[in-house]
Amino acid sequence: MSKVAIVTGASSGIGRATAIALSEASWTVVLTARREEELKETAKRCSSSTLVIAGDIVSEVFVKQLFEKTVSTFGRLDLLFNNAGISSKPIPIENLSLDTFSNVLNVNVVGSFLASREAVRVFKSQVPQGGQYPTFTNRDDIPNLCDQGRIINNGSLAAHVPRPNSYPYTVSKHAISGLTKSIALDGRNFNITCTQIDIGNALTDMSGGQAVGILQPSGQVSAEATFDAKYVGSTVVHIASLPPDVAMLEVNIMAAKMPYIGRG
Repeated sequence: MSKVAIVTGASSGIGRATAIALSEASWTVVLTARREEELKETAKRCSSSTLVIAGDIVSEVFVKQLFEKTVSTFGRLDLLFNNAGISSKPIPIENLSLDTFSNVLNVNVVGSFLASREAVRVFKSQVPQGGQYPTFTNRDDIPNLCDQGRIINNGSLAAHVPRPNSYPYTVSKHAISGLTKSIALDGRNFNITCTQIDIGNALTDMSGGQAVGILQPSGQVSAEATFDAKYVGSTVVHIASLPPDVAMLEVNIMAAKMPYIGRG
């Protein structure tokens, strides 16, 4: 039976690359983002079964419907990749509007929370494929254990060190670290694992400015090295393929020559 993954922000960039990689690894992939036509383009590039469900990840009603339709269509869920996210232009804090700050946090944090909440609900409701736990004869002895579920959160190097004037994005990604660790802790007794993948300079529409020039702590604007986003996808596939008793809390993947250590 093919495993089922939901990829948020699957209309382009890292989300699209990851959806394609999961598809190539024979996963069934549910693609979601706001832009339906771009999601359909992602689906065309996938080699396995897909389902396109367009909507707003910060809408509680939509997120519930997303997971309900996934389960009603495919019968289960094995993986959530919380990838949807936005950033804002570099703005000194004294000039930063509340609307800009709130918008980034809503998409990056609230959206990830809503999707994670619904994923955990699904995971806890599932029995193992095949209907039996391989090492237990009496399921009553393991009332807290459910079938394996994984959540992978798209963090960022900004979850560890900021870029200049990046308040909304940096705060949101530090929050993702807290979400990841909380899910990992509370998921232990339920066979649910959570990983944060911190990505540095994957070449996408969102991050293309790094190759042209980006503000450094010194005040200079300098080009930075980038790498192909397909390697993010293959990393997600690797994490998703780990056995149920193996968890990877954090992983970093970045362009080898980007200025991360020391940031500048």
